[in-house]
Amino acid sequence: MSPPAASPTGSAARTATPFWRTPEAIVVCGCLMALITFGPRASAGLFQIPMTTEYGWTREVFSLSLAIQNLLWGVGQPFSGAIADRYGTARVFMVGLVMYALGLVVMAYASTPGVLHLGAGVLIGFGLSACSFNLVLAAFAKLLPDEWKPIALGAGTAAGSFGQFFYPPIGNILIENIGWHQALVVFALTVLAALPLTLALATRGNGKHVATAGPSAANQSIAQALAEAFRHRSYVLLVLGFFTCGFQLAFITVHMPAYLKDISMPAWVGAWTLAAIGLANAFGSLGSGWLMQRMPKRHLLAWIYFGRALAIFAFIMLPASPATALAFGVAIGFLWLSTVPPTSALVMLMFGTKYMAMLYGFAFFSHQVGGFLGVLLGGMLYEATGSYIVVWWLSIALGVASALINLPIVERPVDRGAAPAPA
Repeated sequence: MSPPAASPTGSAARTATPFWRTPEAIVVCGCLMALITFGPRASAGLFQIPMTTEYGWTREVFSLSLAIQNLLWGVGQPFSGAIADRYGTARVFMVGLVMYALGLVVMAYASTPGVLHLGAGVLIGFGLSACSFNLVLAAFAKLLPDEWKPIALGAGTAAGSFGQFFYPPIGNILIENIGWHQALVVFALTVLAALPLTLALATRGNGKHVATAGPSAANQSIAQALAEAFRHRSYVLLVLGFFTCGFQLAFITVHMPAYLKDISMPAWVGAWTLAAIGLANAFGSLGSGWLMQRMPKRHLLAWIYFGRALAIFAFIMLPASPATALAFGVAIGFLWLSTVPPTSALVMLMFGTKYMAMLYGFAFFSHQVGGFLGVLLGGMLYEATGSYIVVWWLSIALGVASALINLPIVERPVDRGAAPAPA
């Protein structure tokens, strides 16, 4: 699909714009940022077996670290979003990348559960909250002309998926050839390599940014924006539905390699299943960005959640084999992060771009609470029952529930001229 034309601001203005601040460069740099930051996180499940085997830990120890990561990623997202909204994104991205890389190095040399929780949980979790694709999408919303935004939101999400496609097979090769410790250090170096990309994604703070949410949004404070959002019924429903997305994705990302190895699959099946998810997700995210311009976003979300429930049901009911694992990876991959473009677009539609990063951050917090529980319950219930089956069925039930939750959402901007928070 060819990109849309640049905003008609005049040839002179366009000529004066540095090449690295053109819409094309912003989209490319944002996509690279999303790819690099999502890849190592999506490969975390590859390290569960070698790490727990070397140190004699239970899977619950590893699961707790990744659960902490998911939770703190969500906790930190509204704050990093608010800081980016107020002061601009560049410094937030830089701090996040450094914390992320440091967390990977600490994880590489963690010899006790406490150090693992610090590195894989606290440092990576807060690091991701300040440099992941969520802030990339918020930067797109503020920096790009309106005609670029729908495809850019899909492309930014798809780029994260390519990270999931590239990193797990590479991680598996690195683990087998240089060891899991060194593989994490290599991942850390790739994260630091993303620092120059922050220049293209730098936004101005709200003091200089012109809001697009209507006249009354210009002087709106953070507290007023939050009160307005959480009294808005459609926003609350959107946030609740996003919980399921995090639960399903985090559980599968962390526990799928171990689950497949438990049923006698070779290690490459787990790595390539995660890669298949990432590759299919790239197309699914782009398709979601295209579809949300042609159908109600709430209906698109409902179909995505229901489709996930069907895919998981088919996977656990069919006989296990490498073919069914890879087919599941493709099926669930098409529906993986395809929730992100319509979710972020609905937040932008309801409230505008002034507090986009923060308000989407609170929706993402719900996503990460789900991720925390998905990872943690996966480890706890495995240790208690020797199986992941309860969590698979819970994922199916939550998928159906979220499909229903999204249907009553009303797709229109908040009416600030009438009531502060219409339902």
